[in-house]
Amino acid sequence: MVVPELRAWRAAGPRLARLARAARPRLARALKAAGPRIARPAWTVRERPAVPRTWQFTAGAATAGLALAAGVVTAAGPWDSTGQRTAERDRAIALERAGGADHGHRSGTSGRSGTSAASGAPDGAPAAPSAPPVLAGLTGGGPVVKSAADGPALAGVLDPLLADASLGARRSASVVDVTTGRRLYGRDTGEALTPASTTKIATAVAALSALGADHRLTTRAALEPDTGELVLVGGGDPTLTARENARGRASLRTLADRTAAALAQRGVSRVTLSYDTTLYTGPVLHPIGVNENLAPVSALMTDEGRTDGSESGPAPRVADPAAEAARTFARLLAAHGVHTTAPGPSKATGRSQTLATVSSPPLSDLVERMLTNSDNDIAEALARQTAAATGGRADFTGGAAAVTARLKGLGLPLAGAAFHDGSGLNRADKLTTDLLTALLRKAADPAHPELRPVLTGLPVAGFTGTLSGRYTEGGAAGVVRAKTGTLTGVNALAGTAVDRDGHLLAFAFLTEETPSADAAQAALDRAATALAACGCR
Repeated sequence: MVVPELRAWRAAGPRLARLARAARPRLARALKAAGPRIARPAWTVRERPAVPRTWQFTAGAATAGLALAAGVVTAAGPWDSTGQRTAERDRAIALERAGGADHGHRSGTSGRSGTSAASGAPDGAPAAPSAPPVLAGLTGGGPVVKSAADGPALAGVLDPLLADASLGARRSASVVDVTTGRRLYGRDTGEALTPASTTKIATAVAALSALGADHRLTTRAALEPDTGELVLVGGGDPTLTARENARGRASLRTLADRTAAALAQRGVSRVTLSYDTTLYTGPVLHPIGVNENLAPVSALMTDEGRTDGSESGPAPRVADPAAEAARTFARLLAAHGVHTTAPGPSKATGRSQTLATVSSPPLSDLVERMLTNSDNDIAEALARQTAAATGGRADFTGGAAAVTARLKGLGLPLAGAAFHDGSGLNRADKLTTDLLTALLRKAADPAHPELRPVLTGLPVAGFTGTLSGRYTEGGAAGVVRAKTGTLTGVNALAGTAVDRDGHLLAFAFLTEETPSADAAQAALDRAATALAACGCR
């Protein structure tokens, strides 16, 4: 998936310069620790063959955060249009040097008057060296992010902040050293509370462990040889798009083009059109009912059933996403001279012949998008995909059971946990901060490189996704990466922070009965900011 680079950072120059100056000492410490291991990141976001990859989990930009604080960030994560990490160029800005090396890519995003198109550096000036890969090398050659040593207790910093009345009557907190797993702070870590959208961290870990980071969701058009029926078969891809600009997603237009060409080769210009949603079972409506936060859950839909052209956040949805997708497919076929009947539900048989397919971006990309934007549609799809991949029933209940089973298989602490969906919209969901920090640490485990997107997909404080409008003050912008969780009376935050000494910490805060969402969010942000500012242990 190619993600265009945003330009808004140019207008934010003064603020970014201040952030860069503030980040520079911490960057210098991280870079000194990185030494000769500084190298181009090993993975990019773009269309590529579905082959195994080695995911490099790095926090030398612990520097993910620090470099992002200095410059360019995209709406979908820390990527530019070539797949080069924007952190690389941003580190150069933090060091007051122009452009990072582009490694042979000519994206058109770096070149400007008086600069080298390849590097973004002024003509004749050496390009700044590449930034350490985002998030921190915990494998090979020693860790870039140091383990937290003994020092002043975090309790003295966090206890007063977590005593804030805006955090409601019930609260739980956990902070662990990612490198060693040692708990640095705990408050009722085993108490199961409503997690809201931090549930998506668990959904992501389960789906990636069951399916792998390179798994893709495929939508296909199949022709029944006996009846001539054309079946549009849903593969459970909520990001399938009918828009003209697919932006790297699977395109219904492309599927129609390929299908029409295959039919033309067979001399077929009239078909009975139907659609197959049988990959998923059970109710399509979440227990919350019709809601702008989630479309009816179907194995076949385009653009998450949105009717307003949006790509994230609440939006009005179509009542029957599968039927609407099939009607759109019929119109696209008609443009190629293929006449269809009004589409109706059906099921492709084992004798059907696949005429054309389109596939989603890899699961790693879907997970990142889900976490960055808190995308409920992707979350529910991934819970069902996990169930289908492990022999379970692909509905709300089966998805929740599959997530539980996958986490149990990973040896995670599930005492008190209860899953009822994949998105966290169900108030019956219960998680502990002990489990959330364990999930984050598992994603950092060198033995589970497939789980890295759980960390790289977390919103970046002050810059991306659900944290783009938060952390505008206090110095934690770009240093904290966290998944938010918000329901009426429930506020949660779980993610990672790099403290002032370069230690990578995983944290989770859960609160219930909060009187004001805004006040509770601000209190949680102060707690996370304190972690980033502290050299406490």
